Amino acid sequence: MGLAGSGATDGVALAHYELHAWCLLVLGWVMGPFFMRSKVFTMPEFLEKRFTPQARTVLSLISLFAYIVTKIAVGIFAGGVVFRALLPDVNIMGMDSFWIGSILLIILTGVYTITGGLRAVVYTETLQTFVKIIGALLVTYFGLKALGGWDKLREICGTDMFNLWKPVVPEGVESTWAPVKEAGRQAWYFNDKYPWPAMLFCAPIIGLWYWCTDQYIVQRILGARDDKQARRGTIFAGFLKLTPVFLFIIPGMICFALAKSGLNADIQQRLLNGDGTVNREAAQGSFAMLVTHVLPVGVRGIVVAGLLAALMSALAGVFNASSSLFTMDFYSRFRPKASQAKLVRVGRIATVVMVVIGLLWIPVIQGAKGLYDYLQGIQAYLAPPIFVVFFFGVVMKRLNGPGCLATLLTGFAMGIFRLIVDTPVKLGGAAYAEGSFLWVVNNIFFQYYSLLITIVCIIVFIGVSYATKAPAYERISRTYLLYFV
Repeated sequence: MGLAGSGATDGVALAHYELHAWCLLVLGWVMGPFFMRSKVFTMPEFLEKRFTPQARTVLSLISLFAYIVTKIAVGIFAGGVVFRALLPDVNIMGMDSFWIGSILLIILTGVYTITGGLRAVVYTETLQTFVKIIGALLVTYFGLKALGGWDKLREICGTDMFNLWKPVVPEGVESTWAPVKEAGRQAWYFNDKYPWPAMLFCAPIIGLWYWCTDQYIVQRILGARDDKQARRGTIFAGFLKLTPVFLFIIPGMICFALAKSGLNADIQQRLLNGDGTVNREAAQGSFAMLVTHVLPVGVRGIVVAGLLAALMSALAGVFNASSSLFTMDFYSRFRPKASQAKLVRVGRIATVVMVVIGLLWIPVIQGAKGLYDYLQGIQAYLAPPIFVVFFFGVVMKRLNGPGCLATLLTGFAMGIFRLIVDTPVKLGGAAYAEGSFLWVVNNIFFQYYSLLITIVCIIVFIGVSYATKAPAYERISRTYLLYFV
């Protein structure tokens, strides 16, 4: 849903995040073997073995927070968008189709996740994958057919929407840059049109963090029978990761083209503002709009099932991951004698609480530039310290527990600070005084801010580690590459 929305508003600009399939190969051949030979169940548990128990606790807190504001809240929001696009006129007990769809999605996903556990998540996601791919292919095919073909799409969208590498200094600089009064100049780092340096250096950091160190993903490779099966899985998943560019972003662009050309009056009315610009909120339902307007009746139900399957599988995975994190990294440490049944029950209760918090966070997403842009922005603030401690910790044995803890706390503090600054603006609050410190922080492009966090984290990690005692190498021998100092 988010990718199609970004396709309708910004073209292929955000395709970079989907083209980093090589990150999955890093998981299969580099990080995965470390996790498997360490015999861990969660990523915070790995940090405890490599560094200290305190590092495990901090990472668990960061991960749970990230699950709430990204995966849970985003999954619920996307479900509401689908129902609002497909059934815009439904209203039950004062709730519109957005909230009805969100609640139904939570209930249905929770039932099969709670009863089936990780096995249910794995099998349902495997089956749903084929439904999603076939459905998206049909949407792309019938969408291009309704539009008049690929050449027509390129003609209407123009070259800029097909440009992967956006310039540092975009055209129309006065309308896209915000002036800093004190400096008396225009700041290049306020360019929010996804400039190529930001995308080139920031997207891999987020990709490596997500695909190689996030519990939501790594729990799947830890469930493999052996290294060989795990690596085969990462190769196949890497191939699948390349498909969203063509199966989700292109349909979003097709939806924009149908509206811009006037070939579909209903899509035009719902997607475009009165001045002809794209309504970013409406654009989040671009994929569902195409399903409604371009697919034959017999096919439409299959694709709707694929949409709901995608949302349910995403939520099911995060429900299982968050439950595992809370029970294994918090509750079981304080109640080491708790029975398995008790752990399962506590994990379910914790998941329900996190879902409620995710529901309360949805207004922040609604105030963002777009669903996918919001998701990448939040991840850009939270990923750098985790990326640094895992990848530098694996290849540099001299890095120690105090350095890891300082890095996680510093990076998390910088990310939370940016979120605190951004949130009032997204909720529709008064904007900061132009040129003030908070205004500058709020307007720095999120990828540049993410790179700043990364640089600071690297300096803190290495500086604190070398300023304190070296770790006991015999204790951590299974958690780092021996040939790096």
